Amino acid sequence: MTTLELGVATLAVAQAATLAVIVTRLLPGRHRKPPVHPIVRAEANSSEATGGEKSPSVSVVVPARNEARRIGGCLAGLRAQDATLLEALIVDGGSVDGTREIVGTAGEADPRIRLLDEPPLPNGMVGRPWAIATGARAAVGEWVLVVDADATPRPGMAGGVVVAAEANRYDSVSFAPRIFAPGAGARWLQASFVITLVYRFGAAGTDAARPERVVANGQCQLFRRAALEAVGGYESAASSFCDDVAIARRLAVNGARVGFLDGSELIDVLMYPTARETWRAWPRSLNMRDVTPVRWQLLDAVVLLLGQALPLPVLLAVGVMRGRGVPGTGASPVVALVAVNVVLLVLRILLGLGTARSFAPRGAPFWLSPLADPAAALRVVGTMLTRPREWRGVRRA
Repeated sequence: MTTLELGVATLAVAQAATLAVIVTRLLPGRHRKPPVHPIVRAEANSSEATGGEKSPSVSVVVPARNEARRIGGCLAGLRAQDATLLEALIVDGGSVDGTREIVGTAGEADPRIRLLDEPPLPNGMVGRPWAIATGARAAVGEWVLVVDADATPRPGMAGGVVVAAEANRYDSVSFAPRIFAPGAGARWLQASFVITLVYRFGAAGTDAARPERVVANGQCQLFRRAALEAVGGYESAASSFCDDVAIARRLAVNGARVGFLDGSELIDVLMYPTARETWRAWPRSLNMRDVTPVRWQLLDAVVLLLGQALPLPVLLAVGVMRGRGVPGTGASPVVALVAVNVVLLVLRILLGLGTARSFAPRGAPFWLSPLADPAAALRVVGTMLTRPREWRGVRRA
């Protein structure tokens, strides 16, 4: 066997092992829970409507800093919730763009919406989780639901999340939203970035076997208030740039039952509108570097590089070499390498079909997103090597 054939055989074996890891992670998805649907209740907190028992109440916490361009849809969606929503606490981190005035106007129309001021940021804390901690401390509902300012809740979201949590006996549960991206480049990249999460953690609707593999989505994340207080409140994750995952894993370690469900019917999120913003900002929250043990970071990096980044380049390279008549391209190691990468590519296409409902609009950019996989996987792996310093322009104190 030549040196080239040995190298090809080694790569084929490594990718076959990676394929086995990916399939193992995806297998629980056969029994994943279905998407959660909104539930609108008439007089949700009326004892007559609930057989003599009060329905659970939800306090929504929205961290906001200079969100004037995005928060309108969020406030409109919150106002459309039924009485399950007890209050919506918008925690402002010193906005100077009119965010406060927009929230004030919404509060005049719906007294459940209240503006809170974020206290000074302590040393070592990150702005977003510190704002959430402020809102969670002030919340009085049985459940605390964190919603991002760029998210638009659909009517019945509050009822839907609580019913799903109680039906599955969750103390905390995140919901994967439907993602809106105005620009074609953003849709192309975002679909590929989402797939990096599927390769690493499996599909939404399945439960992690280990606390260190729990994943969460802070765009729509629900907590039983008592469980949150049992781990010291949201402050316990306020030094992390991946605070949603950090708090979920802390809860899991403490014995809480934590889940991740498909919320594409509950909430829409306007993600970064352009490819440039998507490329620059989103991977910093996808790497989970500051909440993931090194051994898992290394395995995830290998899975992304061998399982997501390489299949298309390998198949293209072999095709070019065969077209040029390069000797040895018909040898068994090359045939094995091609077979493994074809299976990986087919799996990727199937994952695209499986995640399609989570994106709108889709169009050609979404369906061509496998072409972005090499760059997206490399970008996420690259961010694992550097610790983030800011979140949406807000630096750690």
